[in-house]
Amino acid sequence: MWNKVQETVKFLQNKGISKADYGIILGTGLGNLVEKIDIEFSIPYNEIPNFPISTVEGHSGELIYGTIGTKKVIAMRGRFHYYEGWTMEQTVFPVRVMKFLGVENLIVSNASGGVNPNYKVGDIMIITDHINLMPVHPLHGKNDDRFGPRFVDMHEAYSKKMIAKMEEIALKLNIPVQKGIYLALQGPTFETPAEYKMVKNLGADAVGMSTVPEVIVAKHMGMVCFGISVITDLGVEGIVESVSHEEVQKVAKIAEKSVGKLVEEFIKN
Repeated sequence: MWNKVQETVKFLQNKGISKADYGIILGTGLGNLVEKIDIEFSIPYNEIPNFPISTVEGHSGELIYGTIGTKKVIAMRGRFHYYEGWTMEQTVFPVRVMKFLGVENLIVSNASGGVNPNYKVGDIMIITDHINLMPVHPLHGKNDDRFGPRFVDMHEAYSKKMIAKMEEIALKLNIPVQKGIYLALQGPTFETPAEYKMVKNLGADAVGMSTVPEVIVAKHMGMVCFGISVITDLGVEGIVESVSHEEVQKVAKIAEKSVGKLVEEFIKN
């Protein structure tokens, strides 16, 4: 893994990517947030050594380098999911690469199903914490101390300072936001009514199929993380409805304008 990361980092540095202030992982339907980036160049994943290729509709599969305001950013337009068949190491590989390209701050976004009865479809949720129920842990196996310590402190997986700043920005922009706990399951099936109930009983507010492995690996390497979800469907007892990936994309597309404003202002500040 170490050699692969260094090979990929060297390739991207030779392409012109230097130290960036923020890494951004853009989730389902949120890829158009790159419109907020003054793009210097983009590289398709299939041209990057050791990168997997995103197979999910709505994840276009390119690495973007540019600026938002005065801040340099590296953005993943399309992420990798464990359910696609990649190993967990492959799924989180780009986060490792971002770290060694100088990224210290990671912003992750996703679409998720809301189980909090106070949520509605289209809500934007700031992630305050997570519950990891993925079948494989991203740090499973022999630890490489060059990446980080064997045992990782997760008491503040999502930066309280960043959360407070985003709340301040949302208030200024008059964009309503929720705050809640995100629970990660493998997927790719959407949850049954019983599973939605389980998620709620475990203390989560939303459920999805990504983000948590990326944040764990980022914390392993000492990065500071911020997460945001778009509630694209509801799994609230009594009103669980059918859902499709197309519907999820549609809701995320509607919300992305507001999410884009929030993230843009957040990075500028």
